[in-house]
Amino acid sequence: MMARIVYSALLYLLVPFILLRLLLRARKQPEYLHNVGERFGFYGQRPENPVIWVHAVSVGETRAAQPLIEALLQRWPTHRILLTGMTPTGRATGLAVYGDRVIQAYLPYDLPDAVNRFFRHFSPDFGVLMETEIWPNLLAGAARRNLPVLLVNARLSARSARGYARFAPLVRPAFASLCAVAAQSEADGARLSALGAGRVEVCGNLKFDVAPSPGILALGRQWRSQLAGRPVFLAASTREGEESLVLDAWLNSAANALLVLVPRHPQRFAEVEALLQQRGLRHVRRSEGLPAPDTQVWLGDSMGEMVAYYALADLAFIGGSLLPLGGQNLIEAAACACPVVVGPHTFNFLRATEDAIAAGAAQRVADVPGLTIAVDRLLQAENELAAMRLAASAFAEAHRGATQRTLQLIERCSVRAER
Repeated sequence: MMARIVYSALLYLLVPFILLRLLLRARKQPEYLHNVGERFGFYGQRPENPVIWVHAVSVGETRAAQPLIEALLQRWPTHRILLTGMTPTGRATGLAVYGDRVIQAYLPYDLPDAVNRFFRHFSPDFGVLMETEIWPNLLAGAARRNLPVLLVNARLSARSARGYARFAPLVRPAFASLCAVAAQSEADGARLSALGAGRVEVCGNLKFDVAPSPGILALGRQWRSQLAGRPVFLAASTREGEESLVLDAWLNSAANALLVLVPRHPQRFAEVEALLQQRGLRHVRRSEGLPAPDTQVWLGDSMGEMVAYYALADLAFIGGSLLPLGGQNLIEAAACACPVVVGPHTFNFLRATEDAIAAGAAQRVADVPGLTIAVDRLLQAENELAAMRLAASAFAEAHRGATQRTLQLIERCSVRAER
């Protein structure tokens, strides 16, 4: 209790800096200044139907939640889904994926009074937190209301577990208050149990159950048909500092491939384009149209089209893995039957990455020269690429089913929703 009091006091002291951070972020994304009141627990009209609350912090979690939200809507058709997040891009993704079938709002900062206003306003029957969203005051507020909250699609790297362990007096009660945890893997489950989570079941990764949109797949194939057989190397979800490394690897290759470069965060599109201009590379932005025959780099500055980029590519590099950033998820690439190369740093998605490598759907490189070699070799080895495409499809298919297992766990915890 004392640890949470100290934590709350520090959060209140940080409020001016939190507001300043919103202002700074708004310089690149003005949407950060929209709906600011929600971040402090002030909302508009109350929903008339009973509410099921799902929290997905940003874009990846919002997309991963799709099969579960669809299942929840079918299981409890008289309820409304409240989808909370923390970023404007996550909110835009929610609108694109779900339309008006869900209510969207920002989750408040973990301030006691803001959390109380949130629960009073929406009064959800139960809550579902995606992946690793542990907020001590939020979970304490839910516990006081006897509100069942589950952590689903839960993952926790060894590095993150060590970080949480440093604040055990604060986080152990939060983990212990969870009604249940649906872990992605045995290793994730063991780390979560060690931090105090009581009821942990391994349910798998919901992202395997997200089916690629047929329309977006068709768009990627249409793009491919217009490139007249030119090989395509995709750098997907690259992070700050990585684009230069990818450009080095690609420029040193002899594959003569079109590079499709898709930064992870939309606020960096202009920054990455400036890098391409600095290097004197002929490039076209996706928003400007298709690449010309002499285009060297196609800059993917669109949202919601990653499936199309995977359908277009002969080979994809998964960003966040050349630098020690933990990597991004390769499951969407596998579902699109796209062969994948990853760098040495994949600790955020270690199980999925290692399983994909073992299945023959992905290969790991150690550094930039290794990426150059992989691009050169694989883009000239059609038989090996074809085998990787088959392996990727089989890998994605073999790991489906997490949604049903997670829903069964939710049903055992969600007593209030049956009233």
